[in-house]
Parts: sequence; C-alpha cells; structure tokens
Amino acid sequence: MSDNESVFGGGVMTVTGGASGVGEGMARYGATLGMKIAIGDIDLAAAEAVAADLRSAGTEAIAVHTDVRDATSMDEFVARAYEELGPVTLGINNAGIEQFGYLWETPVENWRRLLDINVTGVFNGIRALVPRMAAAGVPANIWNVSSIGGFGVAPRQASYIVSKHAVLALTQCLKLEIDAAGHDIRVAVVVPGPVVSQIFDRAGGTETGDSEAGSAERQAMLASKEVAMPASEAAEQIFTHAAAGKFYLHTHPEMSAGIMNARAEGLRSQSAPQLSDQQL
Repeated sequence: MSDNESVFGGGVMTVTGGASGVGEGMARYGATLGMKIAIGDIDLAAAEAVAADLRSAGTEAIAVHTDVRDATSMDEFVARAYEELGPVTLGINNAGIEQFGYLWETPVENWRRLLDINVTGVFNGIRALVPRMAAAGVPANIWNVSSIGGFGVAPRQASYIVSKHAVLALTQCLKLEIDAAGHDIRVAVVVPGPVVSQIFDRAGGTETGDSEAGSAERQAMLASKEVAMPASEAAEQIFTHAAAGKFYLHTHPEMSAGIMNARAEGLRSQSAPQLSDQQL
C-alpha cells in the first residue's frame, strides 16, 4: 500500500470544478486510492460524465450542480456528500476561471465574476466544510487551490493573479484559525504550475472581455498546453506532497521555488517589479 493510499484511502472527497482539469485529475486519482468522490461543478453534464465513469470502475461517486459563488449552492453540495457518501475527509476548493488583458480594459462584470468564483467560492467552501468536519470528529483535510501565480506578479493577468494571491493568504489564515480552534483538520494550499486544463478556454464568459493584448496572452497560454503536465500526473504529485504532511502541495516544485524565492527577494530588497523579456 502506498503512503497516499494509507493516508487517504477509504475517505470521502468533495471537489469543486471537478468536471475537468486539475479538479478532474484529483477526483480520478482519489478514486484509485479507494476514496468516495463528490464532484461539484457548474457544468452538471460534464460532472455527471466523470462520476459515471468512476462508478463504472467501482467507485462510489456523485455529481452535483454547484455554483460556488452561491453559499447555499455550496452548502447543499457538501450536505449531499455527507448524506450520500459519509463524513468528508478531504474537501478541495478548486473551481476557478481566468481573465486576460490590461486592468483598465477589463469589464467590471468580469472582474467581479472572477473574484466571486476564485475567492468567494473558496470562502463558501470553507464555511460549508469546516463546521461539518469539526462536528463529525473524524480527521479531515481541506485543500484550497491557488497557483504558482499566487507567489508572483505578471502583466495582463492581474485579475487572476490577485485572486490566487488572495487564496494563498486565505489558506494561510485558515491554517492558523484551525490550529487556534483546535480542530483535527489539516489545511494545505495546492500550487499548480503548467497543467493540462480547460481554465484558459472554458472561462465561462470572461473570454469575451479580452482586449487585443489579452487575446494574445490567452493564445500564448493555450499554446503552453502542448508542454503542460497531464492532470493525472499533477494529481499524484499533489497527493504525495499532502501525504508527507506538507502545507504547499506543488505540481512543479522547482518552478514554484524559483518564483517564491524571486518574490521573497523582491520584497526583502523593496524593489519595484520589472518586466522580463518574456512579458514584453
């Protein structure tokens, strides 16, 4: 038995945005460990397709239409997981979207929608999960999905970068609050690097706000999928870091370390950010 299976096997996972990309990868990998899986996604048909595939392989799995922006919707998703699968031992707040372009050209509605999904969605997940986990009295885990973008800065992706910095800070605060409250819940932040995902081409509306510069940025990101890590491989990396008790769950540890160190040095020296050749 692997360390991942010994730590997580037999448990119950909830994952938002679990119908594609990193979320789907974590759902499928959790199933290989013997976990029961609840997939929450705005795209119910896609979520049900993943759940049906898991069930055909012998995994207990459900799909629930979930809008993470809506606290009631998120609460109902988690409640169904508890009712149909049992106490949640791993809750993953993963749902997220992207937006490209200069800040001053970003539509207000797109800015609000992205922050509602990427940040408020995580907050709603925490509110739905923590009280139930604490009441169940079973050791549990909460993972919030940030990004390597949560450590750095970049032009023409400010909305996304801001949201992922927020998720990182939120998760760090949550860890301290869980410790202060004395709950048996381990908190971690997932830090994906380049992973095959639909986040760039399934933004659910935010792509309509791209400026010309934003469109070029989006195309560059879409092209990067050719060399990105498969979601299945990323999921195994994430679970392996978690099973080892780490707080930062990386898919690309060396890349993350480089960005973290550069960010730390910039703050230490109090120097202004500078464009790299690749960002021009």
